Amino acid sequence: MGAPSSLPAAAALLLLSLLAGVHCREAQLDVGGADAAGAETYNASDAAVYWGPWQKARATWYGQPNGAGPDDNGGACGFKHTNQYPFMSMGSCGNQPLFKDGKGCGSCYKIRCTKDKSCSGKAETVIITDMNYYPVSKYHFDLSGTAFGRLAKPGLNDKLRHSGIIDIEFTRVPCEFPGLKIGFHVEEYSNPVYFAVLVEYEDGDGDVVQVDLMESKTAHGPATGRWTPMRESWGNIWRLDTNHRMQAPFSIRIRNESGKTLVAHNVIPANWRPNTFYRSFVQYS
Repeated sequence: MGAPSSLPAAAALLLLSLLAGVHCREAQLDVGGADAAGAETYNASDAAVYWGPWQKARATWYGQPNGAGPDDNGGACGFKHTNQYPFMSMGSCGNQPLFKDGKGCGSCYKIRCTKDKSCSGKAETVIITDMNYYPVSKYHFDLSGTAFGRLAKPGLNDKLRHSGIIDIEFTRVPCEFPGLKIGFHVEEYSNPVYFAVLVEYEDGDGDVVQVDLMESKTAHGPATGRWTPMRESWGNIWRLDTNHRMQAPFSIRIRNESGKTLVAHNVIPANWRPNTFYRSFVQYS
């Protein structure tokens, strides 16, 4: 929706900023019945390229000036506590070329701005944590207030935020989460025939393009040896619907955009519970 032509240029810019900044919305968890568990196709030509040429984009911001973006510190990727380590409020909504129907969740980018007089020109790292549904350019980063302010010269954070929409440059970089292993948060409503898990803290690509689950024969017995593809529920949350009661412990296999695979053996214990975080012993670095 464009701004009325009768508005002064500054007012039109502010209106566009407001329209762009309020559309990062958290998706709703799908807890439907048993679907055919199929993996989406993956094109290896889309593999991540780090430190490529700086590309042009535009940036806005939403939420509180010094906040993490969403009021609940979450977002359409399903991540929790994005105001805490390792996100540290440096999250961003991405439009489709960045969000990639959820497969861009967790990806890391260096961004910088130089055209606005308040810009520092210094590159800052942001993580895709949310979805931008109304982009104002081919690549649109709708940043948290904290991330937007970090692009400014010292003391000019608020002045830069008042600019509304700014031109930036970006390049993809590997994610680095020192001290963390890949984690799995079992989502609310999970049960013996419906299992949903959030995957987070992946070094390198930062994203996940496929998740598979292996059950065990008994609670204390060996694994079945059979991998079952999970399907993307929303954001970085993957689900499995079955017509039988699943037997834990579960091993989980993940693949990132570069095609690298990791297996977290028996990472979900036999006595697992919904709304619980389980840390693995594996990491891409």
